[in-house]
Amino acid sequence: MSLITYLTRIQFEAGAIALLREEMDLLGVSRPLIVTDKGIVNAGLVARVLEKIGDDRECTIFDGTRENPDEESVIEARNLFRLERCDSIVALGGGSSLDLAKAVSLLATHPGPLEQYAAILGGISKITALKPPVIAIPTTSGTGSEVGRAALVTLSDGRKLGFISPHMIPEVAICDPDLTLGLPPYLTAATGMDAVTHCIETYLSPRDNPPAEAIALDGLRRAMRFLRRAFRDGQDREARKQMMMASLEGGMTFQKGLGAVHGMSHALGGLKSPRLHHGTLNAVILPSVLRFNRSHAGDKYNALRIAMDLPENTDLAEAISGLSADLGLPSNLSQMDVPTDCIPLMIERAMEDHSTATNARPVTPSDYEALFHEAMGGGR
Repeated sequence: MSLITYLTRIQFEAGAIALLREEMDLLGVSRPLIVTDKGIVNAGLVARVLEKIGDDRECTIFDGTRENPDEESVIEARNLFRLERCDSIVALGGGSSLDLAKAVSLLATHPGPLEQYAAILGGISKITALKPPVIAIPTTSGTGSEVGRAALVTLSDGRKLGFISPHMIPEVAICDPDLTLGLPPYLTAATGMDAVTHCIETYLSPRDNPPAEAIALDGLRRAMRFLRRAFRDGQDREARKQMMMASLEGGMTFQKGLGAVHGMSHALGGLKSPRLHHGTLNAVILPSVLRFNRSHAGDKYNALRIAMDLPENTDLAEAISGLSADLGLPSNLSQMDVPTDCIPLMIERAMEDHSTATNARPVTPSDYEALFHEAMGGGR
């Protein structure tokens, strides 16, 4: 197996799920709450996890994760954790399950309400290391949440907030690309574009972190080479492996901060209707933000073109739009049934989002109004 120690302990290789019990033993835990969703259960992946843990361990399953994890689900899973006297959490699924698991770990030992721990409300310093350990097992290649220091949760009032701390990083990430072999083409595309966006936005962030920038470019390079392959042939093991690494690398660079794409997608992700997929939102919004940031990117757009294997002076926004079209993703927010009357509230929430502060170019409310209008399909 291939062990990586960067931010946390990472087991990365086909078949790495076989190490789950060993990793639990290293953490000294034996009564996990498995946080997942019903689709993962139906796909048989929870049964595979239980097999690796062994019949002699008491496992409790919470499969109520929604597409955008919410406060009600966090409390429900936290209550089950306490009722069953669990000592750890195994997060199995996409970014929603992983984020939900991290938030459950927080509230398992920290008093409520959850809101007080949000980054934009001064909650970072309130999050301590006194939390049950989390083992994260991603089944998609996009979010990087398995090594991310944040959990994104929609509160009861509709705000999607980030709960950020080094203590929120899972203690172990088990990255087994074989778990993504059955992922449908659309989810492969949407989650893959999430990884692409993470690598681009963190690279463009004005924070100075050369190692993270090098990782972001490497992740982008892999995604651009292998995303179309994984989309065309879901059983392509090399493509699945490379996309999982691209996703992991995107998560490794979160410490640089993201940008306006995520400010907008976090705001939209808090809508109760329609339920919007985070990766798809990023794919739709990214071209508009790339055009907006061009004047403040310096020579970074040239580096992005090289990583993406694009000719010199290629329009990056058009290249991303072309990639999304090849992957069958929508081209604007209107195609995702986003109502125009929600835009004023979305602007307000995007301005409050923690990602906005690290956009390559400072963003004002009027800038966000123009970006939302363009992303809706209203033109440049």
